[in-house]
Amino acid sequence: MSVYLDTPIVVLAIALVAQAIAAYIGDFLRKRAHSFKQGERHDFNVVQAATLTLLALIIGFSFSMAVSRYDQRKTLEEAEANAIGTEYLRADLLPGDGASRTRELLKKYIDLRIAFYEERNAQHVAEIGQQRGSTLGELWSAVCPPQPANRRRSWLSWSRA
Repeated sequence: MSVYLDTPIVVLAIALVAQAIAAYIGDFLRKRAHSFKQGERHDFNVVQAATLTLLALIIGFSFSMAVSRYDQRKTLEEAEANAIGTEYLRADLLPGDGASRTRELLKKYIDLRIAFYEERNAQHVAEIGQQRGSTLGELWSAVCPPQPANRRRSWLSWSRA
């Protein structure tokens, strides 16, 4: 059932049906209720206005949060794409076979990122995440080959030099 609820069209259809049912129930209850007296109608109008105002505020805040999250996601995706593009261009600076290996791993990483966003099954998403992590590890080992112990220097020794 959760697979169907992950599809926006199904959620929209369920929401529209639920709203239609709620409208019919509300109309039925309104017709069954007896008419308001003179003072009760004014009180009802005040409560109705306050309720609709709160509903409008909740909807406004919800859309505001959704838009800010969407903008943040767009910004982060753009930054990741720029970082991948920069690394792809700078791969030429690597010695030997490192450039071609780095480019292959970057292409594999991009394919995994696209598959991550297209996949709907949670188990497959977890598997793609594990593959992405191993690909990043391979990428780091291709970019930063291991150094001999006598050539390693800590950042502290570099800052004192």
